[in-house]
Amino acid sequence: MARSEARVPTDRPARYAKQLASHLGRRSQTSWDEETGTGGIVFQNGTGTLTAAEDALLLTVETEPENLEVLESVVGRHLVRFGTRDELVVVWHRDNGEPGTTQRNSEAPTPH
Repeated sequence: MARSEARVPTDRPARYAKQLASHLGRRSQTSWDEETGTGGIVFQNGTGTLTAAEDALLLTVETEPENLEVLESVVGRHLVRFGTRDELVVVWHRDNGEPGTTQRNSEAPTPH
């Protein structure tokens, strides 16, 4: 299994993790524990974890190497969309040393 991690700075990590678990729970099995600040996601082709740290949301996905980019994108895109106002950016780091994908709000104003 390949693994990728992201640390997303935010002052509301538990709120975003709970929202992400709830949203992804429509198509995947998810959990969120308010007391421990941890949650999980069981995808069709892998797993994910959500951890609310003091000043960041910590994300992890694990799957076969060929599916890593897809899971990074699914988790990252949804989180960025929820955190548009806070301008969240998700930068993934893979356990094999390769850079992962990056998700950010693409609705930035374009120069004329």
